[in-house]
Amino acid sequence: MQPIRYRTDLTPYNTFGLHAQAQAFIALEHADGLRDIVRLPEFDRNTVLWLGGGSNILLMQDYAGLVVHMENKGIREIARSDGIVCIEAQAGEIWHDFVLHTVALGLSGLENLSLIPGTVGASPVQNIGAYGVEAKDVIHSVRCFDLDTETFVTLSNADCRFAYRESLFKQEGKGRYLIVSVVFALKEHFVPNLGYGDLAAAVAERCAGREITAKDVSNAVCAVRRRKLPDPGILGNVGSFFKNPVVGAEKAAALLQQHPDMPHYPQPDGSVKLAAGWLIDQCRLKGFQIGGAAVHDRQALVLVNKNNASANDVRQLAQHIKFTVFARFQVELHAEPNWLPASYSL
Repeated sequence: MQPIRYRTDLTPYNTFGLHAQAQAFIALEHADGLRDIVRLPEFDRNTVLWLGGGSNILLMQDYAGLVVHMENKGIREIARSDGIVCIEAQAGEIWHDFVLHTVALGLSGLENLSLIPGTVGASPVQNIGAYGVEAKDVIHSVRCFDLDTETFVTLSNADCRFAYRESLFKQEGKGRYLIVSVVFALKEHFVPNLGYGDLAAAVAERCAGREITAKDVSNAVCAVRRRKLPDPGILGNVGSFFKNPVVGAEKAAALLQQHPDMPHYPQPDGSVKLAAGWLIDQCRLKGFQIGGAAVHDRQALVLVNKNNASANDVRQLAQHIKFTVFARFQVELHAEPNWLPASYSL
């Protein structure tokens, strides 16, 4: 376990690039170090911030507590049977690097989730998803440190209670279960998932009639994302800022009467998922800026740190977008990243 650092700058640890300091900071390089961390005088389970890639947080002020940066690494195969290979990755592994590793092994299941920022440990929390695939579709189990009992436990896929951008770890398990590794059940035999038109077109262009591979899909996803989304290493952002709203069938039908070209995705329970980016775009908000924070000029779903944005700039911009969309469509948007402290959330 590394020594504690005090008054540590957190700007490099959040992809939006908001300026904040941690009162205390420590890097966790191995899961076994958790037993030592929970016994530190600076540790308070009610205030500790477990930090991964920082791609899903908005630091609205200095953090008056202990920040633990998850830096535990390691990838290993743990089982193989009937065409399914179970791969365990430690929480501190960079998500995209892990996806590329599995593709290089000839395995499939994660290729549609290429280039999503963040770490492996964050993937079950948010149930990350893209191009018709969600983390829940490929997660076998999650190993956690249970802060109630200070023991390691393994939760099954069902235990995690996954839903759209939701999980046990954001609900009743928040503050109790710290994810230390995730086991993914991946396939040896590749079956492409090309339900999204822009991805299907990109793959078709890339493959030109030959047999499609998981690597082809991964490369196409990367190309599409790079074309649409800014690199957080160059222009600070947290990826998709708002969740795609889900509305009732009656509401969706009324909207489609007024906007026949509105993207919409019927759900198994009869509700309909709408495209938040399309709703924002229809309000002509691309490029709209408040202070140093702006709506990306090519992707309305992404807010960017254009010029040393303050936390207040981000909140005012998000609030303006939310109110503008509701005024036009009577659809409420909800922010996807976590606001710290939570009292700042919209």
